[in-house]
Amino acid sequence: MTLESEINKLQTENPLGTEPIGKLLRRFAIPSCVSMIVNALYNIVDQIFIGRGVGYLGNGATSVILPLTVLAIGLSLLFGDGCAAFYSMRLGEGKKDEAAASVGNAVLCSVVIGIVLGIICSVFLSPICWLTGSTEAIHPYAMDYGRVIAMGLPLVVFEAGMSSIIRADGSPKYSMAGLLAGCVINIVMDYIFVFPLDMGVRGAAIATVMGQAVNAVIFVFYFKRFRQVKMTKHIFRIRLSYVKRICQLGISSFIIQMSVVVIMIVTNKLLVFHGASSKYGADIPLTAMGVTMKINNILIAIMNGIAAGALPIIGFNYGARNLDRVKKTIKMSVGVAMLCGVVATFFFQMFPEQIISIFGSESDLYVEFSVLCLRLFLMFCILDGMNNVIPTCFQAVGRPGYSALSSCLRQLILNIPPAVIVPIFVGVTGVLWNGPIACAAAFVINLFLIRKIFRDLEREMG
Repeated sequence: MTLESEINKLQTENPLGTEPIGKLLRRFAIPSCVSMIVNALYNIVDQIFIGRGVGYLGNGATSVILPLTVLAIGLSLLFGDGCAAFYSMRLGEGKKDEAAASVGNAVLCSVVIGIVLGIICSVFLSPICWLTGSTEAIHPYAMDYGRVIAMGLPLVVFEAGMSSIIRADGSPKYSMAGLLAGCVINIVMDYIFVFPLDMGVRGAAIATVMGQAVNAVIFVFYFKRFRQVKMTKHIFRIRLSYVKRICQLGISSFIIQMSVVVIMIVTNKLLVFHGASSKYGADIPLTAMGVTMKINNILIAIMNGIAAGALPIIGFNYGARNLDRVKKTIKMSVGVAMLCGVVATFFFQMFPEQIISIFGSESDLYVEFSVLCLRLFLMFCILDGMNNVIPTCFQAVGRPGYSALSSCLRQLILNIPPAVIVPIFVGVTGVLWNGPIACAAAFVINLFLIRKIFRDLEREMG
């Protein structure tokens, strides 16, 4: 059998190349969305229990430590999403050995980087907390919470990366089950540690790490269950050419997360600075933004889940040179993500106080600023359906440069200037305007980029 006929056989047998796009997207995106939501719930559940059991200063501590978790997720997606895109394209080309080798390289890199990150954050935790926006009142809570979270960062890097790889292998339900099991452990232990045992923020952090450990163990067992390739010990050998390509394809996901870290730090600092001279004080704006970001993370998780579900479909059909299925998958995934944004916008604008109350009730000033933060910062979240899905689509068709450009524009170049400039004229509430301004500008730019990519693909595939 010739190589060309072998590839055609693999493309015909694989449902990614033959099943209806809508059916495939439901099959991959729904478990991916659940997985992403469960992943986001680790921090949200902590915030709910801490808000009710400790108070808003405890919630402020989770906002200070959150950039560390986002950094860990960014590193995991650098290797996990990069490997998932590489893996899908190689399967589409019929190169199973290269697909398997990419998994071994991605996992090894994730483990090493995770351990290094955990050590660095543990040693330099106090200055890191001040850097990420801690106040005098919040700092002791942030240290108690962060000491434990830092120990679990290697688990975050491994399990978040493996989740992407498992989905690309065609087992999104397994990925979902692993994350769900960890989340259930987290919720149960959160309640036990925060309320009956009265362990405060430290107890919530321990519960989080326990859930991550369960999740990681479940994912380790998947190495014997890979569907598309055979895992052997020989794949766990670093090959720089594979690492380079994986990082190229995953750089957009990494930049997105790193940009979020930068935005969190800048926003926290600005809220504390401008809040100190307002009626709200420094602690209320910092905590309110943290709650808003956690709520927004649910929507972003859904949109990222749709993108993650679309990635193996797009990647496989790009490798198989089936342009019609590539374009249809991209259009459908963006449309569904924007529809989710419509629903979210309705609830954020109509029921902000009810949503905020889930995380505990504090003073009237706290509720006032929290409602304003939710409504204003997330005003144009409908447009994030395009902004969050498109970078992943660029990864899937081997355009990491466009993916990185889109991510940088959305998270940094278009976000920081309004956050710095607007508060000079209107005070602390001006910090909130960076959300809708950056969102609208990024949407216009991504619309231009995706049209250009479609034209490039048409020329490439003839």
